[in-house]
Amino acid sequence: MEIIPLKVPASFPQDNPKLNNAIHQFDNLLTLLKQRELSNKVTTTINNDIQALNSSTLTGKALVQLIRKVQTRIIRTLEKEMKIVPINYYRNLWLALGLSAFGLPIGVAIGLSLGKIGLLGVGLPFGIGIGLLLGAGLDKKAKDEGRQLNIEIK
Repeated sequence: MEIIPLKVPASFPQDNPKLNNAIHQFDNLLTLLKQRELSNKVTTTINNDIQALNSSTLTGKALVQLIRKVQTRIIRTLEKEMKIVPINYYRNLWLALGLSAFGLPIGVAIGLSLGKIGLLGVGLPFGIGIGLLLGAGLDKKAKDEGRQLNIEIK
């Protein structure tokens, strides 16, 4: 099954750099996905998302938000169904998880042990560091296994 292309209208305004970047990045993602062997279920899901985007009448900032929302949904589907991820996917995911899962408890432990709960923020850099290390390790593993797309989502 073939992935359908994103249709950009001929009357598309060229003066919006954010919109241009969002469309360019989405097109690059679709180009990379066309080179991969995807299951029919994943391809159908991606095509449904692209059809919804193609039929949209939004413009400007709302269109940029819709493109990013559809792009995120496609990436989550790929990760969930086929374990295919873009560059630095796990690093970005584990940055937030490390901050909340490791940084806050470390900060609370330090603050309570010293009797100054104001030191809660001291643990946050530790959590960020732990999250970055775990995420970078998972990204390296995905790259070594050939599960990484050659695109970084910004």
